[in-house]
Amino acid sequence: QVLLLESGGGTVQVGGSLRLSCAASGRTFSSYLMGWFRQAPGKEREFVAAIRLTGDRTYYADSVKGRFTISRDNAKNTVYLQMNSLKPEDTAVYYCGAGMGIPTTPSSYASWGQGTQVTATS
Repeated sequence: QVLLLESGGGTVQVGGSLRLSCAASGRTFSSYLMGWFRQAPGKEREFVAAIRLTGDRTYYADSVKGRFTISRDNAKNTVYLQMNSLKPEDTAVYYCGAGMGIPTTPSSYASWGQGTQVTATS
């Protein structure tokens, strides 16, 4: 099991940017599919982005394509989510997960961080 800790959340104006980080413990970080999900109040957790082991394959929800970029640094055991042109509907708690298998499905992820709040205000 890998332990995950997100950081970088906050409140920004609509159109602004934030970069989330997710630091992982353990020496097997490079073995995991890494993903970002988000959950708004009263809604289910939804897929945002994911990246394969070596970073050669990335996946995005349609709602964030062209605005968000996921990346990973295996030497630092860290995955990032660069979020640009933020919209009010991006407001949610963002979670990173580590797992294997289908990147868009929460059940593929065995480990989760505690989450970080992102709020985009107009």
